[in-house]
Amino acid sequence: MSAFFLHLYQMKRIGVMTSGGDAPGMNACIRAVVRSAAFHNVEVVGIRRGFQGMIENEMSLLNVNEVGNIIQYGGTILKSARSKEFMTVEGRRKAYDNLVANNVEGIVCIGGNGTYTGAGVFYNEYGIPSVGAPGTIDNDLYGTDFTIGYDTAVNTALDAIDRIRDTADSHNRIFFIEVMGRDSGFIALNSGLAGGAEAILLPEIMNDYDDLIANFEDNTKRKKAFSIIVVAEGETNGHAFEIAEKFKARFSEFDIRVSVLGHIQRGGKPSANDRVLASTLGNAAVEQLLAGNTNVCVGVVNQEVKVTSYSDAISNRKSINPVLWNLSKILSY
Repeated sequence: MSAFFLHLYQMKRIGVMTSGGDAPGMNACIRAVVRSAAFHNVEVVGIRRGFQGMIENEMSLLNVNEVGNIIQYGGTILKSARSKEFMTVEGRRKAYDNLVANNVEGIVCIGGNGTYTGAGVFYNEYGIPSVGAPGTIDNDLYGTDFTIGYDTAVNTALDAIDRIRDTADSHNRIFFIEVMGRDSGFIALNSGLAGGAEAILLPEIMNDYDDLIANFEDNTKRKKAFSIIVVAEGETNGHAFEIAEKFKARFSEFDIRVSVLGHIQRGGKPSANDRVLASTLGNAAVEQLLAGNTNVCVGVVNQEVKVTSYSDAISNRKSINPVLWNLSKILSY
């Protein structure tokens, strides 16, 4: 008997949880996990509030009917939380005891680096198998071209940029628009490029602020009376308000405003791309778990499902697309 079917018949009940920051498409992933498991006659226990809910025994069976009308909703029906208690030996012991009491033999963990780290430690201590699905709007997880929620977040940011551009045009203003991306500039780069931003500031680019100053000092490069400057929140020169203040001190003649989009980027109905991606990865996570793989996460690379170890996903840094970065510079003229 193949390894796949051996583990398939041994594992009768798995858990699914969402952890860390919520992302549009998490519900679609939960739905795919439950229905894919049901296809293989495996029960699914929904673990509420991530690792903290595991510690507090917030678990219940999920059937296919309960996930029948959730694919179109943002957020997560299982809720999410960050758990300091799980970082302790005592907390992880409670979590393990509760999983055993609920007959949970493996877990699909939907989240980011912190989720993968916690799941890896948990396996090393108690041998609970897990497979991760990348759920984060930042798109900064190695091992997948796109993460669940990223496409929706970019489109949400783009919609806001388009609206702000209208008022910038009406008043000849310069707007600094801050988008999410604590350690990465994926949302900033794609929403800025799609929104026709005159400049994009990313944490990955060290001299982007100097380039911005040089661009505005050379009036021949400024053919518009208004400008949109998109700033990733993790930008090394500071947040949008700090950068705008420095910019205003140098160019006092400009009418400068700041808009921070914030958590609006996390919410809303997931895009078609995110629903398809989340469904694909939810199914793939179940298949990997039932095949006996653990301490791995699933992703899509070049339109194919790929498996990456937790350690590689956590330690490797995904780079922004240099072609898109260069294109943004060319089109800002």
